[in-house]
Amino acid sequence: MEQLEKPLKIDNRPMWLILLDRTSRYQLLAGLIVVVAILFRLDPPEGLTIQGYRSLVLFGATIFLWVSGVLPIAVTALLSMVLLPLLGIMGEKQVFAQFGNEAVFFILGAFILAAAMTGTGLSARLARTMLARYGSTPRRLAMTVFLLAAGLSFCMSEHAVAAMLFPVVAEIVESLGLKRSQSSYARLLFMSIAWGCIIGGIATFLGGARAPLAASMLREGTGLEFSFAEWTLAAIMIVLPLMVIGFWLLLRFFPVDIGDVELGRKFLAHRRLEMGKVSARETITALVVFLAICGWMFFGRELGLANIAILATAALFAFRVVSWERIEEYVNWGIILMYGGSIALASALEKSGAALWLVKRGLGAFDPSPLVIIAVISLVSIVLTECISHAAVVAILMPIGLGLAKGAGIDPRVMTLAIALPAGLAYCLPMGTPATAIVYGSGYLRSRDIIFSGTVVMAVSWLLFMASAMFVWPLLGLKI
Repeated sequence: MEQLEKPLKIDNRPMWLILLDRTSRYQLLAGLIVVVAILFRLDPPEGLTIQGYRSLVLFGATIFLWVSGVLPIAVTALLSMVLLPLLGIMGEKQVFAQFGNEAVFFILGAFILAAAMTGTGLSARLARTMLARYGSTPRRLAMTVFLLAAGLSFCMSEHAVAAMLFPVVAEIVESLGLKRSQSSYARLLFMSIAWGCIIGGIATFLGGARAPLAASMLREGTGLEFSFAEWTLAAIMIVLPLMVIGFWLLLRFFPVDIGDVELGRKFLAHRRLEMGKVSARETITALVVFLAICGWMFFGRELGLANIAILATAALFAFRVVSWERIEEYVNWGIILMYGGSIALASALEKSGAALWLVKRGLGAFDPSPLVIIAVISLVSIVLTECISHAAVVAILMPIGLGLAKGAGIDPRVMTLAIALPAGLAYCLPMGTPATAIVYGSGYLRSRDIIFSGTVVMAVSWLLFMASAMFVWPLLGLKI
């Protein structure tokens, strides 16, 4: 069996933290412990129970650790889970039962399906075939890279798509002889990967961890839920126009400066011949993934998203397409561990009344309209995601957002979309998303190339989000 490629490891921490020495880390941790210990000895504010007060203090400490990156995100989530019963906020059974949440098993299945597509060579074959067939001119080649990145991110984690497409595009750039410090077209190709992955990654539950996490926290807190098709329909109203506008902006920022791409097409054709015919493993993987997506779309609510995902992965193992030893290297176990901790902490905030108390105190001085609330929290989400993990943004904002929705009479499903969709649209900084970090590592892009163009498309993305929330989602039964 072919070996599954190990996922590319990207450090998404702020640059200032990477430069911190060990002594500074110890000082930060010691300072946090002292502050938390003092806060725990204080009496809770009026109107807040002792459990609610302690959950707020724990929530604040968790946010600090997530934002600073002093501890890994998964370790921070596990630490918060351990402290919930030790501090008397929730019972042990209630806390650790969160690892049985459907989202944990759904994302595990999605990781395994993505690993099979990469490990069998199916995704690389698809990429080379599409680029060779439809990339007859420089502009069409760039558009094919962009659309391929977006399309694959509908059914694979966006960072996996970026890691898979990067060497293919690097091959094309090298075959065309494009210079690092001179070629605008090379920058266009690499940025097409990043923007395609980012935009396509918010379209379904499969593009990243944030959407399943947000949907699970919604169900845990309110009993409401999204089906796979409902989420996709709401998100696609932003994705489709953003794909058109996004590629147009790419052409404006990185104009085509070469006449043809014939050398690149010949190189791709040669690599396709080297790959040979489609293998049985690739065929089985393609069929299983296709059936899984159809099952999620049409039978997800009846059968359960996680059940379909696990059945699909069982089929892959039954046909020996993947092995567990290789899957262990590919699956992001840290994200899965974070799920349980995040959902448990959100549940503690909601059940103790802390989230609602925080919202009432925050809105006590003014009475914003529901539209203003949605605008503000979506803007906070899209800005915050440039600095910390997408999933961490969802974990931080969802408890607050659900409290806001309850206090202002907003549909909690709209609030969930207002947090989770913008949380996936990080364009401006290499640390904002693995897709941008991967292409930045090519050496063809400068920081200002990413930041300036990213700021423009981020503003456009937020405006499209607000337009969808105001005019399109009400037609789908999602009213603010």
